[in-house]
Amino acid sequence: MATIQKRNGSYIIRVSCGYDVKGKQIRQSMTWTPLPNMTKKQIEKELIRQATLFEESVKNGQVINSSVKFETISEEWLAQAIREGSLKPSTIERYESVKCRIYATFGHMKICNIKTIQIQRFINDLAEKGLNGKGMSTKSQALHLIFLSNVFNYAIRYGIVSSNPCRNVRTIKKETHERDCYTLAEAQTLLEKLKFAEPKYRTFFTLAIYTGFRRGELLGLEWKDIDFNTGIITVNRVSQYLKGGITTGTPKTSQSQRSLKVPDEIIDLLKWYKKEQSMDRLKVGDKWQNTDRLFTKWNGTPMYPNTPGEWFKSFCKKYNLKYVTVHSFRHLNATLLINNGVDIKTVSKALGHSQTSTTLNIYAHSFAEQQARASEAIANALRIREKDA
Repeated sequence: MATIQKRNGSYIIRVSCGYDVKGKQIRQSMTWTPLPNMTKKQIEKELIRQATLFEESVKNGQVINSSVKFETISEEWLAQAIREGSLKPSTIERYESVKCRIYATFGHMKICNIKTIQIQRFINDLAEKGLNGKGMSTKSQALHLIFLSNVFNYAIRYGIVSSNPCRNVRTIKKETHERDCYTLAEAQTLLEKLKFAEPKYRTFFTLAIYTGFRRGELLGLEWKDIDFNTGIITVNRVSQYLKGGITTGTPKTSQSQRSLKVPDEIIDLLKWYKKEQSMDRLKVGDKWQNTDRLFTKWNGTPMYPNTPGEWFKSFCKKYNLKYVTVHSFRHLNATLLINNGVDIKTVSKALGHSQTSTTLNIYAHSFAEQQARASEAIANALRIREKDA
């Protein structure tokens, strides 16, 4: 039922439209001012008509809350998503890292006043300047846009806005470069030098080359994920560092939870490493914590994600090897597969990409070289004869 209050010759009409997620009553209001020549009876009649029309509009979702700020709705959405468990801890941490930047631009604004063009300009600015004057990648732009879109979808669900202004916003495509990774000869040299490394690091980096698994996927491996009879390794979890310590999460996408058959020499390496780890366990006795992880700290607890990379820096310096990031071994694996003629679907599946287009975008240059070699092979097999003069 609408309530009416007279104020300075005008009338404030208020309608209740439920409660927000915090239990606070949501009220919509409008102001109606009668014409100067209207009689008292005409005013009363028209006022009742205006109140009835406004109440119907509110109930039909045709009127939005014009006063609520973007930051208020954003915090409500994020809090509810956390309570529902609909977001991974890693996703929550990424959202926390971008929301301050978003709030600086939109937090103070009434959510109903935010337009598509303003959001597009925000994304354009991220692409051009980003952090410290360096433009953000397309992926980072998309994270900001997804955050914004989720907030507006939440606001639509509760009748605060009627549409999502993010729908027609586009991220700015940035030129991508294939990561610097080892050549085949450099990878072979590395494998030779790894024979002198600690067992866990020798195994970690050899697996990185042969499987193309992500760092978190390698660190999340447990001995039960390895079938020594069939030579199949399965990715079931990831290990990652979030605020508060190391946590275990689900793979990046459903396609990331995958199985891969590895060569016999890798299975032999894993059998050897398992024996080495058993000896380490005996040395520390009851201080060992049985987590079943392949890659652990001295007491059996999961290894910190940064540890392999830090160790590899020292290792490269010691043996005068070119240093690359741990993630570069994933690119090395993909490049070796492509250069040996493995089809795009198989490469994409092995890498755990959700779409083959992702693989094509990242490794476009490698696939182009492979296609060029294929064309040359056809040309060598079938020479076009020139017509007789």
